[in-house]
Amino acid sequence: MSDPTSADPTPMKSSATRVSEFAGSEMFSRLFQDGMALVEETAAYLDGPGRDDAKRLGRSGALAYAAESMNLTTQLMQAASWLLTQRAVAEHEMTPAEAADEKFRLPARKPAEAIWPAGEDPCPPRLADLVSRADTLYQRLGRLDETLFREGASPEEATDNPVAAQLSALHSAFGARD
Repeated sequence: MSDPTSADPTPMKSSATRVSEFAGSEMFSRLFQDGMALVEETAAYLDGPGRDDAKRLGRSGALAYAAESMNLTTQLMQAASWLLTQRAVAEHEMTPAEAADEKFRLPARKPAEAIWPAGEDPCPPRLADLVSRADTLYQRLGRLDETLFREGASPEEATDNPVAAQLSALHSAFGARD
């Protein structure tokens, strides 16, 4: 007879438990620092060297730059808002149930239309780098948002670990073997 406590080494956790554990984790702390640093770096670029980059562009390039910087700013503000919500959970200023409200969730991103090249103007390299990094951050937060707030998600899903997911599937199919 098998020990009932060892039957499932990865029991399902509630959304509230997942959110609380994630918000209090070292992984979240690093993600928060990295995300907010990207927000600050982007703001510094757009308010400084980015203005000079925009001035060197032709009319089409300047319009594309304005549209790109507006999209970038919106994306990063949504990411910062999500990160600040999770920090509020970690600091017990907000409950996981409150954080699960749709107004605090990360909106799904629509694929952006290609803006560059704009006429003769290529995208300034620093802006392109910031856009790429912001997109990577947003996609990561989107996966976390989906995993944390979806009822019935397993801990393996929160780590985006395909090996753990396969092991979990095997465990489910064949059960624990002592």
